[in-house]
Amino acid sequence: MSRKRENTGFICMYCGERVLPLNNGSYRNHCPVCLHSKHVDVVPGDRRSTCGGLMTPVGLRHRSGKGLQIVHVCSRCGQRSVNRVAEYTAQPDASDELAELSALPQR
Repeated sequence: MSRKRENTGFICMYCGERVLPLNNGSYRNHCPVCLHSKHVDVVPGDRRSTCGGLMTPVGLRHRSGKGLQIVHVCSRCGQRSVNRVAEYTAQPDASDELAELSALPQR
C-alpha cells in the first residue's frame, strides 16, 4: 500500500464536505467538519474493507503516544475503530464537534 494512494481527498458521505488530503506525512480518513468516516479499512490504513458503511463518531479517548482519538462505530457492520484527531493542519478537526463527543459517556 503506498502512502500516496492512502493520502487522497474525498467528499464526506455524511455532510458532503470536500476533505483535503493531509500534507504532514499522515493521511486523513474522517471528515474534519462532522467527524464521520467511511468503513474502508480492515487494519488501520490498509483500505481493504469492502463494507463501505458510515462510521459514526461515538466518543473520544486519549492514549499515551497516540494522543486524542475519535472512536467510530460502523452503522452497517458494527465494527469499532479509533482515529487520531487531526490538529495543526490546514483543515483541523472541528473543535465544537470534538467538545460534543467529549461530553458523551464512553461506549
